[in-house]
Amino acid sequence: MTTPAESAQFAGKVAVVTGAGSGIGTAISTLLAARGAVVVATDLDQAAAMRVAERISGFSQQLDVTNAAAVDDAARSIDAQHGGIDIWCSNAGVSSMARFIEITEDEYDWNLSVNLKGIFLCGQAAARVMIPRGGGVIVNTASMAGKRGFAPYLAHYIASKFGVIGLTQAMAAELAPQRIRVNCVCPGFVATPMLERELEWEAELSGVAPADIKQLWVSETPMGRLEEPEDVARAVAFLAGDDAGFITGEALAVNGGAFMD
Repeated sequence: MTTPAESAQFAGKVAVVTGAGSGIGTAISTLLAARGAVVVATDLDQAAAMRVAERISGFSQQLDVTNAAAVDDAARSIDAQHGGIDIWCSNAGVSSMARFIEITEDEYDWNLSVNLKGIFLCGQAAARVMIPRGGGVIVNTASMAGKRGFAPYLAHYIASKFGVIGLTQAMAAELAPQRIRVNCVCPGFVATPMLERELEWEAELSGVAPADIKQLWVSETPMGRLEEPEDVARAVAFLAGDDAGFITGEALAVNGGAFMD
């Protein structure tokens, strides 16, 4: 439940969320809107983005984060329409699973293109409109897999998420003089449609029942449950808010203790 103080946390702020059509992106959009932000929900799936926007009384836009021109156009049009962008959450991401020696070049390129190149392009576009207006906040979605290489059948995904953490640090260092803070969140086993797909894939590749894989993930999490998208959204809201005003370049673990660094 949102307190009166929380409901005004982002009053007057404009937030853009990529990959907003489901899972973590929907939770981020919903929480930022509940805390007063004007949210522009973007997704490759335009209908999904529209559904989220309608639910939170926000705005929506179809966006392919791998298309540089489209990302730049989106940032400039949102900036012009709403009088600025205060918060940009680069959350869009994909995954696939295969044994390392069987990962195809297409699978590798797809994971790196969406998960890393997409954050690079969105970060550029967001910064270009934030700098003339005096700054802003960028929050990227990385992963627990960006901090530990041990995640079965996800070598290409791991590579992309390690890259997100490094890119976040580079962005933070270079953009700090322009009053732009850049951080990322590193979720663990989050109960989303993506995780459900990974559950089936890992079970098939391992020859283990899906229920056993799920129990393994829970047992690896000291807090004793799968993470919810709202757990991630609250961390994003913290990083986007004034309480994190002197934090930049961080990769915040939000995983219930499944990996501690």
